[in-house]
This record gives sequence, structure tokens and C-alpha cells, in this order.
Amino acid sequence: MSETSRDALRERALKLDAADPLAPQRELFALDDGVYLDGNSLGALPLHVPDRVRDVLTRQWGELRIRSWDESGWWTAPERIGDRIAPLVGAAAGQIVVGDSTSVNIFKAVVAGSRLADRPDGGPSVHDGGPSVHDGGPSARDGGRDEILVDATTFPTDGYIAASAARLTGRRIVPVDPAEVRAALGPRTAVVLLNHVDYRSGRLHDLPGLTADVHAAGAIAVWDLCHSAGALPVALDEHQVDLAVGCTYKYLNGGPGSPAYLYVAQRHQAAFDSPLPGWNSHADPFGMTPDYTPADGSVRGRVGTPDIVSMLTLDAALDVWDGVSVAAVRAKSLALTDFFLECVEAYVPPGRVSSVTPAAHAERGSQVALRCADAEPVMRRLIERGVVGDLRRPDVLRFGFTPLYVGFADAERAARVLAEVLADVPGENPAA
Repeated sequence: MSETSRDALRERALKLDAADPLAPQRELFALDDGVYLDGNSLGALPLHVPDRVRDVLTRQWGELRIRSWDESGWWTAPERIGDRIAPLVGAAAGQIVVGDSTSVNIFKAVVAGSRLADRPDGGPSVHDGGPSVHDGGPSARDGGRDEILVDATTFPTDGYIAASAARLTGRRIVPVDPAEVRAALGPRTAVVLLNHVDYRSGRLHDLPGLTADVHAAGAIAVWDLCHSAGALPVALDEHQVDLAVGCTYKYLNGGPGSPAYLYVAQRHQAAFDSPLPGWNSHADPFGMTPDYTPADGSVRGRVGTPDIVSMLTLDAALDVWDGVSVAAVRAKSLALTDFFLECVEAYVPPGRVSSVTPAAHAERGSQVALRCADAEPVMRRLIERGVVGDLRRPDVLRFGFTPLYVGFADAERAARVLAEVLADVPGENPAA
């Protein structure tokens, strides 16, 4: 590629950054002079968070101590922070509770979803005024809805948890490629667990269409939002999703191991039967009674004592979303990934990498995955040169584009350094 063409791409990147309405958000994060493209694994630290956490440790815990459960709002933090996440995933208040890990919340959702499908009265309605979840048909106990469909390409933990939930509820797991879900649905389907965005390829699945199909089959739809929340519109309420889970340490920047969240649609809350009925979800948690009576609303998703330090770290991190439109984030995400792919095509010799991320905007999340025969040494050298992505063995380079702090100059530089690294790596087998 000529130097003139390289200069043209660099100049374009600078112009795009200058016109970017989200560019000021970058100043809110702790970043170095490298290019950080791994926010789809761990989001960058918002600069104000350490001071907020210091207050939690020194004043709320150090001075107020036990009083902070009331005076600092610790007790209601899971629902209050859930309400802050709600607009980012298109949910009204009162439907999201924060706490536990993604894996634990998947377990709650899949088992509770199975129990909803088992309800002899058909459970609460999937659509307001429409048919019920189950339409009063047979349950798993009499050979009816005895299947849990799970994304065969899913992050492994989702599959492990779903398999355990199937054993617990007397069902069998049916692994299905997301493209084959519609054909696999039927009268035996109880629950369908799907990823909104594939963690390897960055493929965005059709949440509205697939949710409608699951409902038409009389089943419960459970969505994993780990790679979509904070990167693109989700619209849980609009598309009448039943249950959803997600982590907060990726695009929501909550910090390593920050607590996950569980969404329970309002119409299902009265019947939501958690497989982990801890004291925190009791209607009278301090009554310490031997019998369990579930609380009303999203509180039912709680289990034990909340992890307050991590939870309030997340609460502080969510401040970077104040005044930010998810639609603007999505527009920039698509523009960034388009531009990066254009730069890769311009800079990288033919045959060394190939994109496994869909070109179509309707099918793309906020990452670009490139197949590369020498992925491990290539990513190692990229990181050494300040371009931080990650890889999925054996041959996928992943680059996550977090619109709040990644710019177009970052995208151009990453593609340019990738080409330079590939020139130094022999590459015995070109990408397929």
C-alpha cells in the first residue's frame, strides 16, 4: 500500500474523531498511549471510581459501619443499581436486580424459566392479552415440555449451567446452532437459552425475531446479554423477553468480577420461583423464620448478602453513562468496526487474516474477530506494541470496540500495527 493511501486513512481517522459526539467520554477513563481493544473482556477504569470506592471503604464502612446498610443505602443497592442498568437494556424500572455472577444468574433464570413452563395454569401471559406461556399443555412430568434448547456455540459456562438445570428439572438439553432454533422449536420446548452476541465471532443474533418464535412455540426465552449490554440497543421490554442475564465488567466498565444482573419481566415476577431462595429474597428477611416466603418484585432474584464493595464500584462506574444515548453508542460502534475492517483490508496482505464477524450491520455486535493461522504469536506481539486485544484458540484474534473510549485513530493504528506484525510473522498457513 502506498504511503499516500496510508496518510489518507490516518487523516480520515482524525476527521472522524474530531466530529465524534462521544469523543469527550474518552477523558473519563484511565487510559495510556496504547490502543485498548479488549473492553469486551474487561472495560477500562473510569477515573472517578477510585475516589468513590475510597469513600465506601473509609467513611461508609470505616466510620458508619453497620449503619451504612440503612444510611448509605447498602440494603437497596441491588435494585437501585438495577434501575440504573435498566435504560441501557431497554427495561422499565423494577425488573432488574444486581448481584451474584453471570453463571449463578443463568442458573436462576433457566430453572425458574422451566418452572414457569411447568405451571398447570400456563403461567403469566407472554404477551399482554395474548396466549399464555404454556397454554395449559402438558408439563415435563408427563412427557410434555421436556427440552431446554441451548445455543450450541455459546460461551461454555452457559452450556454447563443449562445442563445442570436440565438434570435438576428432569429435562434434556438440546444444543442448537442459533440459525437452527426456529426449526428446533416445538411442543416439547420449555426454555431457550441464547446469547445475544456470539463471544467468538461477534455475530449479533435476532433477539426480536427469535423471542417471538420462542413465544409462538409456547416456551420461555432467556437471553445472555454479556456481549451486547452497553454496546447496542437491546429493548428487553419492547420485545417481551422473559428473562435475561448479563455481566457488568465488559462494556459497562464495572471492574473485574463486578456483579452480574438478572432481568425478570414484570409479567413473570409473581410466578418467578428461584432455585436459590436465600434470606435476602425473603419477604421478611430479618424475621428469620424457617419457612420461605418470597418477596415481591425483582427482589426475588436476590440470594445472600450483596457484595457491597464491588456493587458500589459498579454504581460509580455507571456514572459515565449519564446523558449518553445507546443509539449514539451503536452508531459509533458500527462506524468504528466498518473503518477497522476497511483499514485491515487496505493494510494487511491478502490471505493472512479473514473476518469471521458478519459484514451486515444487523448481524454485528461491537467486536471484530479475525481468523489468523498464527493467532497466538501475533496477539502476543500486538500487545507488546501497545495494541491490546485477545484471542480465542486456536486461530481467532478478537478486537473489542468500546465506543465510549475507543476512537477512529485507534482503529487505524491497530490495523496498521497488525499489518506490521504479520510482516514479521512467517505465516505458514494463510487464513481460510
